[in-house]
Formats: sequence, C-alpha cells, structure tokens
Amino acid sequence: MLKVFLVVNISDSRQGLQMVAKIRFNLLKYLGSWLAPGGRRGRLSILIYHRVLPGPDPMRPGEVDAATFNWHMQLLARYFRILPLTLALRLLREGSLPARAVCVTFDDGYADNLEVALPILRAWGVPATFFIATGYLNGGQMWNDTVIEALRYLPAGSLDLSEQGLGIYHLGGRQERADVALRLIQLLKYLPFQQREEQVHYLASLVPTPLPDKLMLSAQQVCELHAAGMEIGAHTVNHPILARLNKTTAQWEIATSKRYLEELIEQEVKLFAYPNGRPGQDYLPEHIQMVRELGFVAAVSTSWGGITLQTDPWQLPRFTPWDARPDRFMVRLVWNYRLER
Repeated sequence: MLKVFLVVNISDSRQGLQMVAKIRFNLLKYLGSWLAPGGRRGRLSILIYHRVLPGPDPMRPGEVDAATFNWHMQLLARYFRILPLTLALRLLREGSLPARAVCVTFDDGYADNLEVALPILRAWGVPATFFIATGYLNGGQMWNDTVIEALRYLPAGSLDLSEQGLGIYHLGGRQERADVALRLIQLLKYLPFQQREEQVHYLASLVPTPLPDKLMLSAQQVCELHAAGMEIGAHTVNHPILARLNKTTAQWEIATSKRYLEELIEQEVKLFAYPNGRPGQDYLPEHIQMVRELGFVAAVSTSWGGITLQTDPWQLPRFTPWDARPDRFMVRLVWNYRLER
C-alpha cells in the first residue's frame, strides 16, 4: 500500500512524472546494457533516416520533423554510446565495442540533412554517416519526390492514369493525396528504370505549376557535411533497384558514385548503402561481390536487427524506431539489438 501511495502521489505532480520517466529510461538503459553488452559480445544497432523536415508534413508521414529528430538524438546521446560507423565496426572487430553502441545514418542526400539535421546533430554531439546518390546533387530530384510533390499540387478531382496502367484516383484532402502518392510509388518502384522515368515525367507534366527543385544537396553542401566531421558514403548514381539492372550497369552505378564522391571530398569512400536495401529483392549476391571488389569495407541494407561479429559486414542491418513516444522509441531500439536477420 505504501508503494502504491507513493507512486500515486509522485505521479500527481509534474516533478513526479519526470521522476517516473527518468526511472523508466534508466531501467531501459540497464536492459540495453544486458541485451547489448560491450567487449567481445558486443552488439551494434544502426539507425536509418532519409529526411528531417522543418515541421510535420501530411504528404510525408513517414519522415521525422526537427522536433521529433531532436528528442531522438537527445535520448541517444543520454542513454546510448553513439559512434561513427567506421569506428564502431573497427571496435566490434577488435572486441572493444562499448555497451549500447549505436550509429546514425542518412540515405539519399537531401538538403535538409545539412540545413535541419546537422545543427541538431551538432547540438547533441552525434556523428552520422550520409549515403549520397550522386546523380541527384545540384538541383536533381528523386523520382519518388516528384510523385509526392505532383500529388501535392495537382488540381482536386479525378486523376486518370489508366492509359499508363496506374489506375484512376480521386484527389481531395492531404491524407487522400498522401495515400495516392504512396500507392503510385509502390506501383512504380520496380518498373524498369526508363519506363519509370517516363511515367513520373508524365505525372509531373499534369501539374500546372513548377514543382520544387531544391530538395537535394549540392556538391558544396556534401563538402560542408564532410568538413563538419560527418562520414560520407556512396549510394549509387541514380538510386536504381540493383537487382533489376544488368551487371555492367550495376557495376557502373556503384563504382561511379564512389569515384565521384572521393574526388569531391578528397578522401577514400569506404561505406556503401544498397538502394531500397532489401536482401534478395533489391540487391543480390553479385552486388555484394561488386561492393567488396570495389574496396568498400562495409555496406548497409534496410533489414532490421542487431550486428555482431558474425554479421556479414557487407550486409549490415539498419532500422528506425518510428514510435511517436520516447519510451516506446527506447523499447524498440533496445529490443532491436537481439533481433537476428
């Protein structure tokens, strides 16, 4: 009864709620140390982000905004050991990885990575790795962003894409438009590259006003990220599904992005991210071999799970706990250490 009385009375005040939250997070921290010990039994988690928006965007419900990303990084800085990816992998091999080790990565090369995410990373002392699709630098735009922005600005009413084999849709409010955008992205994702480009270009041509064209980093901004102490990794040129390409084209995509970035930042690029990143569906064993032969020391996928000494360094799993509440974010992050791919 005394314990119940104390909990009730503590929880009645803001200070009490903060105390309860602190106790809960410390318990999760200790659980994390048990599930992800350091040393030779060390385990590593890698988080993956794409964009960090200035504010919430109904058209992009899967992307974090600055406020959410800030508390993500605050929790990581307070309860985990955040490391640069290359350092974490070296410590793992040496058997000296700290407990609760975690890395932060970004894919594609969006301008908000520098403009919005970098100040937050710096504020919490968080190193990160940025995987850049080089073909979209300096004013380019990824095809899925063209779809989203087209759906944002198309006039309300019926959208007939039946002649393109994509169906007929009604465009009303933002949620309806976001749902249509997601549906079209899923339909277009695995089309042959040229066919997909033609379909996306047609959709964009239906919009009566110019679409935003400043979504991606410039080459200079990539250099600014590197100068800020962030790692730069390769992510192909055009972000294709490698499994849908012939070997020559796939080799060119991987090698060209590596060479371009190395010339840009004047440093060897050692890390690679497979576009879309699902093993056996988006990339195949032949692409793993290409990455190894090109001199990358590690590559990352989008499978969930913890990383141990037994994990293939050219197929490192990554994930992001998208939970809206900090406690659930922590629980999922801690539990990811024990997931086996």
